[in-house]
Amino acid sequence: MQIIPAIDLKNQESVRLYQGDFNQTTLISESPVNQALAIEKAGLTHLHLVDLDGAKTGRPVNRSVIQQICEQTHLSVEVGGGIRSLSQINAYLTSGVSRVILGSAALNDPKLVQSAIRQFGTDQIVVGIDGKAGLVAVSGWLEQSTVKMSELMASMIAFGVETFIVTDISRDGTMSGPNVDQLSRLQTQFKTATIIASGGIRNVADLNELSDSGIRAAIIGRAMATGDLSLATLAEVSRNAG
Repeated sequence: MQIIPAIDLKNQESVRLYQGDFNQTTLISESPVNQALAIEKAGLTHLHLVDLDGAKTGRPVNRSVIQQICEQTHLSVEVGGGIRSLSQINAYLTSGVSRVILGSAALNDPKLVQSAIRQFGTDQIVVGIDGKAGLVAVSGWLEQSTVKMSELMASMIAFGVETFIVTDISRDGTMSGPNVDQLSRLQTQFKTATIIASGGIRNVADLNELSDSGIRAAIIGRAMATGDLSLATLAEVSRNAG
């Protein structure tokens, strides 16, 4: 199980949302850079960054903090939130980011995903599919579509996308456990895809259940922030998986 700690950025600070609600924000750290350094010091190698302000406004907002993290750590950083153009993707990838996550663009501008895959390759482009009750949500989860998550995934695979971050909004930030049934169904339906689980993961048992269901990577946010899954525990899980 590959462990990917998550830092959500809002106003240059690290925060966590409850079920994607911008009005239910918990401050985690005033220094996301220090938080990233602690993650690296613990022995973890990957980091998931979300520009929440960017997701809401449709343009990168916390890019300076993201660049500092890339410059001051050796973490393999993936970034999502407000990325809507090839030039924005290129700016991130040439400033130390390992891969870029396209979320709302996958639904609203599929040609961008197609062009990005062609220009930057499958290793550097990841599609984030966020939803509730099986339907895709976009614009920082502020808008609910009528498109099924499985339909969007199928269309993205047709473009050549190989890696997906799948988030059940109703579980995100709730510490109620991941939606294993949904993740397992998608992984079974799309056997060639790499599905990264996101939302609700609270303990090692959840990680083991995901692994047993065929999921090989997971993003950890609130459980890391609360200490329910300490950095030492996450590093151990990651080492054992390796």
